[in-house]
Amino acid sequence: MIDLTLDMEQYDCPFIDTTDDHAVAFRAVQWEFDAASRSLETRMLVEGTDRSALESGLSAVQGHPNMRECDLFRKREETAVIRTEIDETNAMRVIRDNDGYITGPFHIEAGRERWEVGFDAERIASDALSELDRNNEFAVESRSEVAGDDLFDLLENADAATSLLEGCRVLSETERETLTVAAEKGYFDQPRGATLQMLANEFDVSDTAVSKNVRRAERKVLRRVVEAMDELDLE
Repeated sequence: MIDLTLDMEQYDCPFIDTTDDHAVAFRAVQWEFDAASRSLETRMLVEGTDRSALESGLSAVQGHPNMRECDLFRKREETAVIRTEIDETNAMRVIRDNDGYITGPFHIEAGRERWEVGFDAERIASDALSELDRNNEFAVESRSEVAGDDLFDLLENADAATSLLEGCRVLSETERETLTVAAEKGYFDQPRGATLQMLANEFDVSDTAVSKNVRRAERKVLRRVVEAMDELDLE
């Protein structure tokens, strides 16, 4: 399998148009393509820089000429969840016509969209990219070949991978930042490349505060790592 990450700008996508003009971002949490009606149904998380940006973004995407349906499920402060149905875009048609498939969620912000797509062969992927270039602007951010054994291993251990992802998601922003800086500065190395005092200086907090943040983050991540190991198929 050829796995591609694309930085995409579609000229006929209502979400891209909206993020180009308004300070909002869209993140797909579910998507389903209807081949009969040539339409894409999605449930999207909408995030605005503030409540005003969210309101203007929602109004714009609901009124976009390429939007078939847009229903608001929930709205809280600067975030909302919506269900949408849009017409098939040119890029969708190209991917589908070349037997491609979506391998990860969409993320749309500042007039650009991140696509994760897969193809079964290098030649097919190259043909699709060539055709895609005719009516869309994009850049290939990464390109990798996933061997059959690796793909099988990934599918067999999807639950373990999910546990690890959840371990990252449950971290607070402060815990994520603290854990990231601690790892980058060598706090977990032997011998240590950084001390608690050095980390405290990075965040302008006390040694005690940064120590608590590190320990909380460690506990959350390690709990998920242990769960992942229990779910891991080592055969």
